[in-house]
Amino acid sequence: MILALDIGNTQIYCGVFDNEELVVQFRRTSTTRGSSDEIGVFLRAALRENDIDPTSIDVIVACSVVPDLNYSISAACQKYFDLEPLMLRPGIRTGLKIRYKDPKEVGADRIADAMGAVKLYPDRNLIIVDFGTATTVCAVTRNREFLGGNIVPGVRLAMDALESRTAQLPTVEIQRSRTAVGRTTIESIQSGLYWSNVGMVKELTARITEEAFQGEAPLVIATGGFAYLFDGEGIFDAVVPDLILEGLLEALRLNPSN
Repeated sequence: MILALDIGNTQIYCGVFDNEELVVQFRRTSTTRGSSDEIGVFLRAALRENDIDPTSIDVIVACSVVPDLNYSISAACQKYFDLEPLMLRPGIRTGLKIRYKDPKEVGADRIADAMGAVKLYPDRNLIIVDFGTATTVCAVTRNREFLGGNIVPGVRLAMDALESRTAQLPTVEIQRSRTAVGRTTIESIQSGLYWSNVGMVKELTARITEEAFQGEAPLVIATGGFAYLFDGEGIFDAVVPDLILEGLLEALRLNPSN
């Protein structure tokens, strides 16, 4: 079995593949960094709680946007699984042509998203919207060219900024809003968060479509923790919550000897 780890700024998103099938998913906060022992014990315990024998893990693959955690993750894999993880990093085969001015600047999570999207939807122009700590919008051509895109504050990050940088605005539950006119402070924040993101996706999708694909409509894919929140506004062609894990699985296929 394969253990895939997406180390993000807020959470470590974990998935177990039995061949090509994703059979288990679980998460751990990454805001508290944790030692290699804490991470290793958590991974083994979470696997057992999901009826997966930790000794059945044959391969571990990971991507990370948290450099401070990379050593702890690698050490945990070595000590608790006797495995060296394949880390998605510069030099790893991705099957993509990175058109960034400096390809090393592209976050591993964005690359994994693109790899997963190209795997699931080959020969299509793609726009990938990942609702994580930051919301990223990436353009990938049908020729597997990663063109770049946008990075904006994520939904929860925006809410946290309102709460922490204002004197009277409260923390609210992030949820779908039925109206653009909030009639209480809480409703106004919820409405603002929701519809500003809908508008952002519409505007960036339209501009990227014109600039990158000469007006030819791409397939627009949503992923990340808040993807389903916006799934009813007609702005996405597909919602794939585990897209990044699919990309990590593809990294293993392309780098069998690493």
